[in-house]
Amino acid sequence: MVAIEACGLNRDGGEYRCQQPLNLYKTPRLEGLVTQAAAGRQLWLADSPEQGAWAVTLCADNYSGWISDRDRTTLAPAARPYRARPLDRAAIVPRLPAVIGFTHRAMATPNTYLWGGTVEPNFDCSGLMQTAFAAAGICLPRDSYQQEAFTQPIAWDDLEPGDLVFFGTPDRTKHVGLYLGQGNYIHSSGIDQGRNGIGIDSLVDLAHPVSAAYYPQRRRPGRVMASYCPGNLVG
Repeated sequence: MVAIEACGLNRDGGEYRCQQPLNLYKTPRLEGLVTQAAAGRQLWLADSPEQGAWAVTLCADNYSGWISDRDRTTLAPAARPYRARPLDRAAIVPRLPAVIGFTHRAMATPNTYLWGGTVEPNFDCSGLMQTAFAAAGICLPRDSYQQEAFTQPIAWDDLEPGDLVFFGTPDRTKHVGLYLGQGNYIHSSGIDQGRNGIGIDSLVDLAHPVSAAYYPQRRRPGRVMASYCPGNLVG
């Protein structure tokens, strides 16, 4: 993450609303896409540019990056401050079919894996999860390792549709998918694992090479128990 203060703290430049999708980059030289902001998202803007770029922090997930001076001109002052809507597990459960439905529609649209992608049609793994849950009014942190830390650990035998499944190394989560039931999960996967985009794989039938590639990388499942609120960023 970029070294500027978290949303709700860095108020010097004001709070703005995205009028069009924006790319956020790792450096003020606009190198390395780190995330995207869909139209309608709110962000905090630094009070002055650096190297012709502007440091921003997305209000919904405290994620920071840099936008171009041209994109700065497309922002509009926010009509009201961003306020997270708290949701508990009881409120989340009836929304999970909508989360799953979003991922199926995203898969049906021609897409490719995009590192940093959170705007249709191209997503990275955690970007697809964050956007699918957001479409149902549920906020998640941005990255897969943050999403893992935010969810409640559960046993593999306790998986239910709408839970998240995490993959990576013993030291760190690097990938996430959404459990669909019957051993299947949907995720956006990179070409290095055998698919370039969104697909459905299995935790039990490893005949498909992508399922077989991810199976040894399993870490743990996680259950979304609440809607993420800014100020509690993990990782």
